Amino acid sequence: MGDPKKVTEQAGKWISNIAGLFVVIPLAPFICRFIPPILLGELNVDLVIAIIIAIIIVRIILWLVRPLIFPALVLVLGYLSYTQVEGTYGFNKVVHDYKTLAFSNWQVKDQKSKDLLSFNPALFEKPADKLSRRVRIKMQLGDSTVRNWAVKYSLAHFTMYENRYGLLTRQLSLFKHINNNFKYVPDMQRDEYYATPNETINNGMGGDCDDHSILMASALMSIGAKCRLVIVEGHMYPELYVGNKKDFDVMLQAIVQLFKDEKITTLHYHEYDGEYWINLDYSAKHPGGRYLNDRIRMMIDF
Repeated sequence: MGDPKKVTEQAGKWISNIAGLFVVIPLAPFICRFIPPILLGELNVDLVIAIIIAIIIVRIILWLVRPLIFPALVLVLGYLSYTQVEGTYGFNKVVHDYKTLAFSNWQVKDQKSKDLLSFNPALFEKPADKLSRRVRIKMQLGDSTVRNWAVKYSLAHFTMYENRYGLLTRQLSLFKHINNNFKYVPDMQRDEYYATPNETINNGMGGDCDDHSILMASALMSIGAKCRLVIVEGHMYPELYVGNKKDFDVMLQAIVQLFKDEKITTLHYHEYDGEYWINLDYSAKHPGGRYLNDRIRMMIDF
């Protein structure tokens, strides 16, 4: 028979290591919230880095004062239980973050719309016709009321992920508020009316696709985003400038993680010369929703 003391010590080490593992599991995605997305090619490695950091922290605890791993486990489980009840983080968010960071991002496909916008650079020129002038006048880009309203609702959602995604959380929060509250009301059959953002806000967030597009673009641009309006046959919708392919990959990850209830499988976007623009149509439940059609007539850039 072995030495009972050694057997007890060995058992204690195994129990401590198992306790350490249960600390690492929730600690890694929590740490990951404070790490900006890190891409190697198209592979997101920030979760791997977060897991390594969590393991190092646990190993230091086990090395310095092994018994402290049990209070650490109790502290982590207590914190998650409290935030679960409070509705801020909790066990379900740990599972969701693992699912998003480890699986969903690799399964979601992007779909580039193959239409005139991808092949004809002339569509990027600022049109000087009457329609463009009418829309530009309604944008109210310097209006303080629109700016203050946009700031307010840019802070309404996703603040928990601000350290991870930065200003993207502001833009995506504003999109969510507008699209969750916008109500479609058609114009008169004979005349097309373009409402200012102030009018749409004050009338209870009602209007048609033109009014939604003007509000969305104006509000986002008032907090530093770059937008454009795309006019297709019988419809208008806004698009948000994302940046290059790396920026788009980060945006994809943010949308999948922050709009988890939408079961996203495809993101729709336009790309020309390495610049990515994502769909923000009122019909979409998440940025990058399906385009109603690709019969593009013109584009208004700002």
